[in-house]
This record gives sequence, C-alpha cells and structure tokens, in this order.
Amino acid sequence: MSSTPPTPAPLETPGLARRMASFLYEGVLLFGVVVVVALFYAGLTDQRHALRGQTGLQISLFIVLGIYFVGFWTRGGQTLAMKTWHIRVVARDGSALTWPRALSRYLAAWMWFLPALVSVHRAQLKSAWPAFVALFVGALVYALLTRLHPDRQFLHDALCGTRLVTWRPPRPAKSAG
Repeated sequence: MSSTPPTPAPLETPGLARRMASFLYEGVLLFGVVVVVALFYAGLTDQRHALRGQTGLQISLFIVLGIYFVGFWTRGGQTLAMKTWHIRVVARDGSALTWPRALSRYLAAWMWFLPALVSVHRAQLKSAWPAFVALFVGALVYALLTRLHPDRQFLHDALCGTRLVTWRPPRPAKSAG
C-alpha cells in the first residue's frame, strides 16, 4: 500500500465574464475608498478647489489603493470583490503571494488604464466622455488580450508570475445532532 499524499485538484482559471464582474464590483467598492481618501486629503491640505492639489491627491490615492490591493492579496489572495466572485490571486505555482510579488502585480495592473490615460493626456481631452470612452475601450482591449494567453490570464499576471483562479471556500462540516 502506497503512502503518497493525494494530488491537489488543478487550479481552474475563472471565466472572463466572472473576472470582469469582479472588476466592476471592485470599482463600486473602491468608489467609497476614493471618496473617503479625497475628503481626508482635502481636509488635511485645506483644498478648496478640485483642480488645486490634484497631483498630491493622485499620489495619495495611488498609495492607498496600493495598500488596499497588496494588503488583501498577501492576506488570503482575495479582495472583497474577489471573495464575492470566488476568485483568488496566487503565484503561478499556486502558493500565496509575497509582498514583492503583490506589489509588482499592483504596479503592472496599471496597464489596464495607462495607455488610455496617456492617450487622453496627449490628445489634451478635457471632457469626461472622451476620457471615459478611452478608458472603456482600453480596458476592453486589455481584457480581450487574455484570449492570446494559453491559460487565459491577464498580461500583468503573466508578467508577474501570478494567476487568477477559481476559489470556493471549503464548506464547514455539518455537526451531528
């Protein structure tokens, strides 16, 4: 009789629709975080006009969002939205993320928005609608790039050695009663 441990079930990549639903839900949750940070920043800096102190606010938001994502990803591999949609981020080998890997993933994940933001800035677009359309199209193209990866992972995950997997928490054992 062999005493080899059972092999773990393979980690399944969640479908793109589920990942995008989690992405949208994350945006809804982060809206509250952004508002709180902006209010806190405005109070600390005595900001009376939205266009003054804009760079400082953007840096503050970048740092707070980094703390949010890196913190959640290194403590369980899931943000609140990812828990809802049963998605977890892990290293390529299935292990938990380290701080450096989570930080590199956070920085690389800005590829979702950076091309569109640079385009809007270079085109000197001032209206919200063209910026929204550029961000939407950019995010859509970025999401569709998963079709080019053999495991259907996002580009930033492939570059950082991470992957998104389906993760359903184990059900608690029913007590006899």
